[in-house]
Amino acid sequence: MTEDSSDLFGGPPARRVVPVLVPMPAPKAYSYAVPEGMAVEPGSIVQVPLGPRQVVGVVWDGEDHGVDPKKLKEITRVFDCPPLASDMRAFLDWVAAYTVSPPGLVARMALRAPAAFDPEPMVEALRLTEARPERLTSARERVIAAADNGFAWTRSGLAHAAGTSSSVIDGLTQQGVFETVFMAPPPVVAPPDPDFARHRLEGPQKQAASDLLESVENGGFSVSLIDGITGSGKTEVYFEAIAATLKAGRQVLILLPEIALTASFMERFQDRFGTKPAEWHSDLAPRTREKVWRQVTEGGVRVVAGARSALFLPFEDLGLIVVDEEHDPAYKQEDRVFYNARDMAVVRARIGDFPIVLVSATPSVESRVNGDLGRYKPIHLPTRFGDAALPTLGVVDMRRHPPERGGFLSPVLLNQIGKTVGRGEQALLFLNRRGYAPLTLCRVCGHRFQCPDCSSWLVEHRFRGQIQCHHCGYAEKTPEACPECGTFDHLVACGPGVERIAEEVDRHFPDARTIVLSSDLMGVKRLRLELEAIARGEADIVVGTQLVAKGHNFPMMTLVGIVDADIGLANGDPRAAERTFQLLSQVTGRAGRTGLKSLGLLQTYQPQHPVMQAIVSGDQQAFYEREIGEREKALLPPFGRLASIIVSAETRADAETHARGLRQAAPKVTGISILGPAEAPLALIRGRHRFRLLVHGRRNADMQGFVKTMLASGPKPRGSVNVQLDIDPQSFL
Repeated sequence: MTEDSSDLFGGPPARRVVPVLVPMPAPKAYSYAVPEGMAVEPGSIVQVPLGPRQVVGVVWDGEDHGVDPKKLKEITRVFDCPPLASDMRAFLDWVAAYTVSPPGLVARMALRAPAAFDPEPMVEALRLTEARPERLTSARERVIAAADNGFAWTRSGLAHAAGTSSSVIDGLTQQGVFETVFMAPPPVVAPPDPDFARHRLEGPQKQAASDLLESVENGGFSVSLIDGITGSGKTEVYFEAIAATLKAGRQVLILLPEIALTASFMERFQDRFGTKPAEWHSDLAPRTREKVWRQVTEGGVRVVAGARSALFLPFEDLGLIVVDEEHDPAYKQEDRVFYNARDMAVVRARIGDFPIVLVSATPSVESRVNGDLGRYKPIHLPTRFGDAALPTLGVVDMRRHPPERGGFLSPVLLNQIGKTVGRGEQALLFLNRRGYAPLTLCRVCGHRFQCPDCSSWLVEHRFRGQIQCHHCGYAEKTPEACPECGTFDHLVACGPGVERIAEEVDRHFPDARTIVLSSDLMGVKRLRLELEAIARGEADIVVGTQLVAKGHNFPMMTLVGIVDADIGLANGDPRAAERTFQLLSQVTGRAGRTGLKSLGLLQTYQPQHPVMQAIVSGDQQAFYEREIGEREKALLPPFGRLASIIVSAETRADAETHARGLRQAAPKVTGISILGPAEAPLALIRGRHRFRLLVHGRRNADMQGFVKTMLASGPKPRGSVNVQLDIDPQSFL
C-alpha cells in the first residue's frame, strides 16, 4: 500500500515516519512523523519539537518502520533550503563513527547559520524608465547615463557609480525617472575569473603545476602533496589547480590554519583571480556568515577560504580541496568533537570522489610517509620562486656566546641586528612565549605565583600590568608585594617572553622602530594592520610569537633570530622534534623571500641536536628519515594508533576513581594496550582535576571498537565527572 492510498476501510493514508538528526549529543536520530501534504527527503533541513523547544534538524537516511506515527511528534516545518547532499551526509556519519562522537554534534557543525535556512530577502532596486526630469542638471545627467544600461541598481550603488548624493536619486525617483523593482541579493564576493592574471611559471614550478593539473583533470579521488621550501611558489602552483576546477564549473575549498591572519593570501588570490574568495572563520559577522553559508549551498560562492570549520560547509558541487600548511597543529579541534581537519578533508574528498591537495614546506611525518608509500602523489619544489637565494643558517652556541647578565640575546645576534638595521633592512626575533615572563617569584621567600584554578604558573604581562593564566584566563593586577611574606620590591621575573625581548631590544637599539606581534596584545584587525605595516617596511625590528610563521611575506626581512630554539624540545610530546623542526624552519623561511641576501640564527644550548643540525644543513631528508625510523620502532603514528581519554572532575578522588574504573573495564585485545591512568601533565585546569588514559595499538587495530566497548562497560559519568575522548591526539597535556 502506498502512503497516498487509503486503507481498506477508507481511512486516511498512513503517515511517513522519518529519522531526524538534531544538533544534540544523542546517540542516534529521533523518529518524527511527516504531516500530510509535507514533502521531505533525506537531507531536508527541518524544524522539530524537542521537549518544550523547537530545534533545527536534518532528515536522515532510512525510513522508521514499525513505529506507530500516532505516538510521535510531527515535523513542524521544512526550510526553503537545498537539502544536505548524500555525500555530505555520508561524510558526517563517517566523522561521527571515526571520532566516536554523537552524530548530532557532528551534524551541528554543518548547521552553523540557522538564519540562512530561509532564502535571503529580495533587495529593493531602481530601474530607469522612459520619463525624464523637467530640469536636467549635470548630476542628474551622470545618474541617467550610469543607469542607461537596462540593469537595476541599488540606491546607494547608483549614487556611488554616478558620483552624486542619494538625494539626487530620490528626486529623480519622485519624478518617475526610476521605477522600484526587486532583485536577488548581491553575492558575497564576485565570481573568480580563472584567466584573470595567469602567472608565468618556470622550471620546477611549471613542472609541478603540470603534474598537479594531471591529477585534477583526470578527475576522481586523488591526494597530491606539494612539498616545497618556503618561497618556492607553492601557492602559484595550486592556483592553477583551482583555475582548472573553476573552468570545470565546480566549487573549491581552501583550508588555512589561521584565516583571520591571512590578509596577504586574500590579496594574492585577488591578484590572480580578480576577486577575493569568500571567507569562513569565527571572526566573521553573523550576517556575513549567513550569506556565505546560503550562497555556498546554492552554488553562488565558487571559492571559500576558511579555517577548519569550513570543511563542514554544505557545498552544492565541491570539486577540489586545498589544505595549505597541512602540518599546522591549528587544524586539530579539541572541543566537543575532536577531529583533525586535514585528515577529515582527505576523507571528504574520497567520499565526494574529487582531488585534494596538501601543501607544506615541512610536511607532517604522516603525510611524508603516505607520499613515500605511494598513497599520496608527491610534488617537490626544490628552489625558491625566481631563483631567490635561501637564507644562510647558523647556530649560536649559547654556552660559548652567552648573553649579558639579565639579558637573553647573544652578542652574536645583537651584532647582526645592528648591521641589518643599519642597512635599512628588517630583523625578526622569534620566541614562542607570550607576555613578559613565564614565572614570577619572590626572591625572599621563594613564593611562586600560580593560577588558583590550574596547575600552571601565572604569566606576567607587563604591558597590561597583569599576571595571567594562559589556560583558563584567570588574571589579577601585578602585585607590588609578595602575598606570602609581604616583602615589597623583591618580586623577580624569571625567563623571557616577547615583551621582555622587546624591552631588551629597545635598550640596545633605542632609535629602531620595534613592533611586538602576539595574539594576546591585539585583535585580528589590529594584527592585520601591523602585518601590513611590516610588509611596507614601517618597522625595523619585529618581535613575535608563532603567528609570524604563518606564511607572511615581508620583502625587507633579511635577518631572523630564534631566541630560544630549544623551547619546544623540553617536553614529553612524541611529536616534539617534528613540531620544533617545522616551526623553526617556517620562521627562518621568512628571511630573504625577495632575493636579498639573508641570515637566520638559532640560539641554542644543544647545537648538536638532530633538529638543529637538520635546519642548519638544510638536510630535510636526513631529519625525516631519522624521525620516521624512530616512530616506526616505537609503533607511533603513522605506524601505530593512539587514543587519549581525559577524565576530569571537581575532586581529584572522583577523577582518579572513574579513570581506574574505565581501565578495569578495558577489553583484553591483542595488539592494543592501555597506559595509565595517571595525572595529566596539566593536572588541574579551571578547577577540574584531570587523569589521562592513553590507548596504544597497531596500525590495523580497531581503536574505535576498543574504546566504545571500554566506555560502554565502564562506570557511567556521574556528578561532576566528565570524559573526553580524542582519537589520534595531537596534544599530550
